[in-house]
Amino acid sequence: MRECNPARKCALAERLRANAHAGCLAFDGDEPVEPIGEAGRPPRPVLVVPGAVPRRRPATREGHAALLHAIAHIEFNAINLALDCVYRFRGLAQDFYVGWADVAAEEASHFGLLRARLQALGYDYGDFPAHNGLWEMTVKTADDPLARMALVPRVLEARGLDATPPIMRKLQAIGDAETLAVLDIILRDEIGHVALGDRWFRHFCAQRGLAPEANYLALIDRFDAPWPRPPLNLPARRQAGFGEEELEVLAASRATRK
Repeated sequence: MRECNPARKCALAERLRANAHAGCLAFDGDEPVEPIGEAGRPPRPVLVVPGAVPRRRPATREGHAALLHAIAHIEFNAINLALDCVYRFRGLAQDFYVGWADVAAEEASHFGLLRARLQALGYDYGDFPAHNGLWEMTVKTADDPLARMALVPRVLEARGLDATPPIMRKLQAIGDAETLAVLDIILRDEIGHVALGDRWFRHFCAQRGLAPEANYLALIDRFDAPWPRPPLNLPARRQAGFGEEELEVLAASRATRK
């Protein structure tokens, strides 16, 4: 997780997955967990607040690259998120750690695919500013795996399920078949990542005697997490574990619920 070089981080994530499946790793160590801080990342991209990330039209070459860069940055942060789940939360079932090691390797693969597309356009990761929203929520939920599962996979990554179809339509409009194929892979895998978060969120709720849907909404309010932006990708969210009543609530505006 401390590795700053993107290519080396991706290789290490793949090695972690292989070692986790081979039973070569011990997840029950008694050494103290280090406080969460900044995960390893390269000096660039420059990080700015979300509203300060410039919006560019994908019809231009620069705008096209900026769009791919934004997605690549999310995938890079998601590697660190998955690695932090493996490291931070102790005393859980083995398949929790193996599952998140799988996610780390898949996010690394996504990042590599997107970086290759960026490079094909004459750009690279770090060439555009980016925001740190995903990692900031990871930091906020460092003390509670239930909150982490609710607010990162089931909120932030689920928003990615909603955002992908409109992005794919933009890429289709400019004839970028290569990136469309990459996003098909990413969408398929991300449904699985949100489903993994959903599974463990419900597991932790059951352990604590909490109603999942009500607790989910309470956590969104408590942490001031972002509300979904319509339209929701209902088929993908259903595959990832969201129920019909929950989807009806999320499809309405936050103001309506309150």
